[in-house]
Amino acid sequence: MGGGGMTHNFTPKEIIPGVMLCPDAAAVARAAARFFVEWAWQSIARNGAFRVALAGGSTPRAMYRCLADAEYRLQVDWGKVHIYWGDERGVPPDHPDSNYGMARTELLLRVPIPSQNVHRMEAERSDLGRAAESYEELLRKGLERDSHGFPRFDLILLGMGTDGHTASLFPGTRGVRGTSRWVSTPKDPHSGLRRMTLTLPVINAARRVLFLVCGAEKAATLRAVLRHEQDPPLPAELVVVPEGERLFLVDELAASLLSEAAASLRDRPIPPRSGPSEGPHGSGSSSAPGGKKIPGESR
Repeated sequence: MGGGGMTHNFTPKEIIPGVMLCPDAAAVARAAARFFVEWAWQSIARNGAFRVALAGGSTPRAMYRCLADAEYRLQVDWGKVHIYWGDERGVPPDHPDSNYGMARTELLLRVPIPSQNVHRMEAERSDLGRAAESYEELLRKGLERDSHGFPRFDLILLGMGTDGHTASLFPGTRGVRGTSRWVSTPKDPHSGLRRMTLTLPVINAARRVLFLVCGAEKAATLRAVLRHEQDPPLPAELVVVPEGERLFLVDELAASLLSEAAASLRDRPIPPRSGPSEGPHGSGSSSAPGGKKIPGESR
């Protein structure tokens, strides 16, 4: 489907707790943009700022393009948004593989966000360990802490690889669970190159984590993550967000192995989502403050 018609107006359906189904990748991107707008309203109303870690990948790219359109761009108080990254490849910021470079081209150059509100990972530095320490210090200065002392993002966007990796947390990497670090520099097992990434404890400290998962090639991995089929568990499965909300936005192809119910859209209302409570942990409401309608949403 294209950007109009059913995909444009589609409201995702919660097929199992925490898993929202869309017909295709374009609908996933638009739904993610609507959630971004809604959660920005909530965070800014509550704390005066919205602190989000972005992801790379084709579906986030489409989401950023949606956010840069006037329909969504004008709904966000960009002066109160602070942009960070969940992970970054060891390439310069203008390299085609740079997660920062992609977000800059598709979103940041097209919205009125102050440059001092954009906090990129300098993963191209030769002293990568020190660069990770610098990013950790940036998080210390800019974010609140959770009950365990880890920085607390309002939202972390994540993708998921066919091998179950998320951010730059790869299967078989030592210390994924037990680290006290906030930022690490794991080696990509496919390229052999170092990356920079938020660690699992930081991801799990977020108020909300939103996975964007599209494509038939992700179906078996998504089922394994949600049904806890792997031992040891895949990195994406370890993202549990104990004091917040974990949400998967998936297309029909990615959801094809979950169940018969997940294989096609059901004409039923979305059950209430159990998200962070009001107060220091955020709002679990699916409507924006003041009863505003989320742009492009079909009621």
